[in-house]
Amino acid sequence: MLVNLKLFSLKEAVTIRNRHQDRKIVLTNGCFDLLHVGHIFSLQQAAQFGELWVALNGDESIRQLKGPSRPIVGERERAYMLAALECVAGIFIFANRHLNRELEIFRPDIYVKSADYSLETLDPEERFALEKIDAEVKFVQIIHEFSTSLLIDKIKNHII
Repeated sequence: MLVNLKLFSLKEAVTIRNRHQDRKIVLTNGCFDLLHVGHIFSLQQAAQFGELWVALNGDESIRQLKGPSRPIVGERERAYMLAALECVAGIFIFANRHLNRELEIFRPDIYVKSADYSLETLDPEERFALEKIDAEVKFVQIIHEFSTSLLIDKIKNHII
């Protein structure tokens, strides 16, 4: 059994977040289905803004976003891999397609997305939640050569 000391319920994450009022709490989110160098690069950049927390898309959330063949790696295993990264302070899993509810509950100081997003392309409900909690939004550089979809295509092409 995998023991993950950085994986918390949302309620536990909020309790920890509230104890760290003296620190900038940073939140990012994602599927991290096949953890790769692009993910790690973005997470390290996000962690430069403060104590980094990851809202991890749960398995059902990924199926809604990516289709029935995903995720490839289950949520507990993905959380375990993220927890191994020094730059990640904590993780919670969310089940919905969008993060607006969790944003309002967790109340990060800073919310980080990759630079392939903009304020205009963020989900409107998430953007409204961020405005409501007065969170700063930052965008970090991505490495376009690395993505889960590209990895999956590469694996398929080698197998066939």
